[in-house]
Amino acid sequence: MSIFKKIMILFASILLVLILVLVFIFQQKSFGKNPTGKRLAKIKSSPNYKDGSFQNLSVTPTLAKNGSYWKLFKEYFSKNQNTEPSASIPSVKTDLKVSSEHPSIVWFGHSSYLIQLNGLNILVDPVFSERTSPVQYAGSRNYPGTRIYSVEDLPDIDLLLLTHDHYDHLDFETVTQLSSKTKQIITPLGVGEHLEYWGIASNKISEFDWWEETSITDSVQLIVTPARHFSGRGIMSRNRTLWASYVLITPTHRLYLGGDSGYDAHFREIGSKYGPFDIALLESGQYNEMWPYIHMLPEQTVQASLDLKSKVLFPVHWGKFTLALHAWNEPVERVLKHASLKNVPVTTPMIGEKVIINDNGKYPNSRWWVLEQPESLKEEVFK
Repeated sequence: MSIFKKIMILFASILLVLILVLVFIFQQKSFGKNPTGKRLAKIKSSPNYKDGSFQNLSVTPTLAKNGSYWKLFKEYFSKNQNTEPSASIPSVKTDLKVSSEHPSIVWFGHSSYLIQLNGLNILVDPVFSERTSPVQYAGSRNYPGTRIYSVEDLPDIDLLLLTHDHYDHLDFETVTQLSSKTKQIITPLGVGEHLEYWGIASNKISEFDWWEETSITDSVQLIVTPARHFSGRGIMSRNRTLWASYVLITPTHRLYLGGDSGYDAHFREIGSKYGPFDIALLESGQYNEMWPYIHMLPEQTVQASLDLKSKVLFPVHWGKFTLALHAWNEPVERVLKHASLKNVPVTTPMIGEKVIINDNGKYPNSRWWVLEQPESLKEEVFK
């Protein structure tokens, strides 16, 4: 066989693979859809949208100068053996359909949680599927013991908040199942295109840019605030939709809902404008020194809490999925170590454990992730 024929066969094989990949993508609704029409026109008028994509407030490289995809590839296949827990995760099954007497938060692992306050049920970034992936037969799988809640366990949802469109925050199966029991959905600009593509009614969806405010009720305000991250669910979709954090203000409480973010000056600005906060839910997990601009290291999470002027730090984005190379319980250990040096109160509830938002300083703080430790030694309450 001639060299020319070999080259043509190789080219044809590569082309066939590419075609099969594209067919696969277009057959999966979970990949979503890039913004079009009036939604795209609104996006183009945003001061945060330039050169065909959304931009962070600060220059944000994907990888650090000393990082490379080849180095990342090698580290992935020699990763820490403790990236997943050795035993089933302990949890608490709370009856979520019983209205909470006091303002409260129930964490479902990773970045999903339910806030109940002022008579409202507010659900943030719900992921109840087995995997954070466009398909449920491949991708990062949840840890044993963490999938104890389903959409059926939830009360009717007054407000669904989505911080961005990554699979570990916007789950196709969960969101479509929630549609019939959700009154209102708020997202950053562009994310609504995915939801409408999945059959969710447009009159339920509201999209906002950074620093825009909206009233949830006469007494509850929501401000869409910046984050330092990125977006995208597939080929040719990076940064076509916006990512965000949220400030939730009631007559008696102020909460910061962080989403995903690298450390930057926006935390200080948000703290100056809207702080102090009763509690700040901040990402702590799925970090690496090769991507320090899009996810915080645990010590930066503590500093962000200080910048926000938060009374209590609630670390999330860990405890359910392995999406990085560090030990699965390293984030919380590093947060607690640095927080003790900075005198920052931290709450560390189990999945499903109710966290009452109050001013008496008592928050769940058991070391439940030390799986081999006797139960009697795990129970500690922060005072």
